[in-house]
Amino acid sequence: MKQLRTRIKFCGITRAEDALAAAALGVDALGFIFVPGSPRCLTLDAAAAIRDRLPPLLSVVTLLQNPDSDKVWETVDAVRPHFLQFHGEETAQFCGSFGLPYLKAVAMRGSHRPLAEIAADYADAAALLLDGHAPGEMGGQGKTFDWAEIAAGVRIPLIVAGGLNPENVAAAIRTARPYAVDVSSGIESKPGIKDSGKMEAFVRHVRDADT
Repeated sequence: MKQLRTRIKFCGITRAEDALAAAALGVDALGFIFVPGSPRCLTLDAAAAIRDRLPPLLSVVTLLQNPDSDKVWETVDAVRPHFLQFHGEETAQFCGSFGLPYLKAVAMRGSHRPLAEIAADYADAAALLLDGHAPGEMGGQGKTFDWAEIAAGVRIPLIVAGGLNPENVAAAIRTARPYAVDVSSGIESKPGIKDSGKMEAFVRHVRDADT
């Protein structure tokens, strides 16, 4: 069946007002970051407070990088996410051991592994999130990659991230034809503070690209 629309995930949410504005725009998922060193890193209490204000049918994603099992379980208990997102060197066995669907980030800059091979390694993932950082680096750097590198025929849903903004998201969709797009810094006035005008423009350009 042909996909009728591109899903949208806003990542790096730190404020309830930004989360509610995203929900009003019809965004599909919100990402909460729990990676020390990230300017968008949340405490569990802050994330839980935002999560409790969200309307139904909006997916909550918790983003971690090379956590231990206890950290993942603490996050699950406090935030009650719909999806886990892993940004490190986590194995598929680890990612799938918490009873929740997961997204696995793939570092696309300088990576020499075929995407189909990575998809086979994480065959039970809900989706692969393709980011613009290099292997071993922290994601969320606002760097794009060559969207034409996305291989056709990968059966797992693909999410394009890395350096997206209202000006280039339509080109990314037309080139890569992803299941979803993920944005953080491209809709901000400063790290962790979303800009309502940029959020609205991003969603509008995604919808324009779909039509």
